[in-house]
Amino acid sequence: MSDFWLRSLLAVVLGAWLFVAGCDRARGAKAATPPVAPAVVVSQVVQRDAPILREFVARTEAVPTVEIRARVAGVLEQVRFREGSEVKQGQGLFVIQQEEYRAAVQGARAQLAKAQADLTRAHDVSIIDRGRAQLDQAKAELGKTRQDVARYRPLAQEQAIPQQDLDTAISREQAAAANVEAATASLKDTVLNQRTAILLAEAAVEAAKAAVIRADLDLGYTVVEAPISGIISKLAVDRGNEATLLATVSAVDPMFVDFSLTEADYVRVVKRAPWVARGELRRDVPPALELILADGTMSPHKGRYVFVDRAIDVKTGTIHVRAEFANPERTLRPGQFGRVRLVADDVPNAILVPQLAVQELQGAKTVFVVGDGDKVAQRTVALGDVYQDFYIVTAGLKPGERVIVDGIQKARPGMQVKATLKSDAVAPAPPAAAAAPAASPATKANGER
Repeated sequence: MSDFWLRSLLAVVLGAWLFVAGCDRARGAKAATPPVAPAVVVSQVVQRDAPILREFVARTEAVPTVEIRARVAGVLEQVRFREGSEVKQGQGLFVIQQEEYRAAVQGARAQLAKAQADLTRAHDVSIIDRGRAQLDQAKAELGKTRQDVARYRPLAQEQAIPQQDLDTAISREQAAAANVEAATASLKDTVLNQRTAILLAEAAVEAAKAAVIRADLDLGYTVVEAPISGIISKLAVDRGNEATLLATVSAVDPMFVDFSLTEADYVRVVKRAPWVARGELRRDVPPALELILADGTMSPHKGRYVFVDRAIDVKTGTIHVRAEFANPERTLRPGQFGRVRLVADDVPNAILVPQLAVQELQGAKTVFVVGDGDKVAQRTVALGDVYQDFYIVTAGLKPGERVIVDGIQKARPGMQVKATLKSDAVAPAPPAAAAAPAASPATKANGER
C-alpha cells in the first residue's frame, strides 16, 4: 500500500514538472515573436502661399428703409398691395377718404376766380378818367374867372362898372383855383387807391393760387405711393381706421451687411485694399467678400466694401464696416444674422500642417513625426494662423516631413509604425484681387482660433 502511494506521488510531481516546463517553453516562444507595427496614416508637410481667412459676425441692413406715413388726415379706404410683396417706386399703395379734399379743391378754385375778378375790377381806369375830367373842368372854370377878373379890373378903375362886379369876379377866381387844387388832390388820391387795390387784388390772386395748389396737393396725398422700390411690410393700420404710420418699405437689392473689424484685421485689410481706407467704392474691383448665412450655407453672390467708419471704438477695439451684396433672388432680408468671411492677409511660402495632426500637451502644441525607418518622434511646434484645414507652422517642422493624422492614439515616441501616405488636397490660392477663397470650417468668428 505504501508503494502505491509513493508511485502516485512521484507521478504527480513528474506531471507538474512537465506542465511547468511546457509553460516556460511557450512563454519563451511567445517572447521571441517580434511585435506587429501599428498602422497609421501620415500626411506630408507642404509649403505654399496661403491667404489668411477671417470671419466676423454680421447683420443685414436694408438701405434705404422708409416708413410710409399719411400726409393728410382721413380714414383709410383702400389698400392696393399684398403684404410682404415687392412694390415699385410710384406705385399706388393706399387711398385715404377723398370727398373732403375734393370739396376743398373746388372751394379754393372758387376763391381764385373771385380774386381774379377783383383784380380785373381793380384795373378799371374809369374812375381815374372821371377825376381827370373833373380836374379839367375845374381848370376851365378857373381860366374863365381869370379872364373875367382881367376884363373887369380896368373897367372898374375907369368906373365903367361897379366895383362890386370886380370883387365878385375875384371871388369866383379864388373859388375856381380852390376847385382846381381839390380836383388835383382827388385825382392823385384816386390813382393811389387804384394802385393799392391792384396790389391787394394781385396778392389775393396769388394767395388763391397757392390755396388751389395746396388743395390739389392734399387731394393728391390721399393716394399714398411707394417712395422707393422694395419689399413692403405688413399693414400698420387696417382699413376704416385713421393713422399716420401705414407700412414700411425696404430696398433689398443690393442688401447691405454691417460688421466690425478688429483693429489688427483692419490694418491687414487696408494694406491689401488701400481704397477701403480712402472710402472709395471700387466697382472695377471684383467683389470678394463672402456671406455665410445662419444655416451655414453661402450666399450665392459676393460682396464689396462700401463704408468704413470714422474711428476705432475705444470700448471694443473694433471699427464698423459696411459691405453690399447683390440680392436679385430677394433671399436676404433686413435683420438677418450671418458671418462675413474675408481674406485679411497673405502669407507667402507658408509651411502647412494638417489640423488633425496637432495635439495639445500641457499647453504645448505637438505632432508625431514619422522619420527614417518609420520611427515615431514627438515634436513641439509653434503655430500661426489657420488656412483651410491646416495650421501655418512658424517653427518646428520642415516641408516634406511626414506627420501622423490618423492612428495617433496608437503611436508612441520611438515606436516603429506602418505608415500609409494620405493625399491632402490644398485649394489653390485666390487671385490677388480676390478677398475670400473657399470656405474654411476651422476659421472661427472674429478672427479667433
